[in-house]
Amino acid sequence: MRMLDKCPGAAALRRPTIILKICPRCGEEIEMFSDDAKMDCGKCGFTVYNDALSCVQWCEYAKDCVGEAVYEELMQRLKTKGA
Repeated sequence: MRMLDKCPGAAALRRPTIILKICPRCGEEIEMFSDDAKMDCGKCGFTVYNDALSCVQWCEYAKDCVGEAVYEELMQRLKTKGA
């Protein structure tokens, strides 16, 4: 059994799901996909970031963990969105 199979953040990146975040400014519930880098609050416009993507930026196993195609897509998305 490989450690990469047990990474708690990888499953949400390989198979995106809808996650709910709470806007820290106004308390509005925000729906975003687990592979979105950030989302603006529909009520006040505050930008809420998805913390799960941060592991892709620093983990030395990220490319092996999520797969090369997903890794490249996420890194491009993070670069484009400025996360």
